[in-house]
Amino acid sequence: MDGAPVDLSFKCISSMAEAQTEEPSNGQRPLKRNSENKYLSCSLRLNNNSITDLTDLQKTINHFLAEPSQLAWLDLSFNKITHINPVLCELRKLLVLYLHGNSISALSEVDKLGVLPHLHTITLHGNVIDTIKGYRRCVVSALPQLKRMDFSVVTHQERDTANICHRSKTNSRRTRKGVQ
Repeated sequence: MDGAPVDLSFKCISSMAEAQTEEPSNGQRPLKRNSENKYLSCSLRLNNNSITDLTDLQKTINHFLAEPSQLAWLDLSFNKITHINPVLCELRKLLVLYLHGNSISALSEVDKLGVLPHLHTITLHGNVIDTIKGYRRCVVSALPQLKRMDFSVVTHQERDTANICHRSKTNSRRTRKGVQ
């Protein structure tokens, strides 16, 4: 399924329930529908809205997509998201996740996405976390399968450095637990 993205960007949407009442924008490629009037796409754009909470994201995906379990590309950039909602971790086929331009302030939020085995591209710049020292290294460490981050390739050197940091952090935790 290689259809055009279902585009709900720039719709002033503030909740997932509200998203379900919107009609997707027409892009350069026409959206195709199945017999149930659901879109034959594996991409969903919800960027440039006012979304703060991803509760009911799965319902929204189910509402629009003919095969919701095949969602591979999700754009939530330029919203007001502060936390990685566990619903994102249920999107097991997700390859690309855009979260740039939101309000995520804790690097530990990114760790939650480590359960997504196929996630190879993520954007997080423009969040508070991108001002934290070692931001990129921490994200690459938390998501070792990444190939691209913030629209640039993750290099072998970055991956090696992130792995070393991850191992030393893990060993440090073990040592502290042993001392207690």
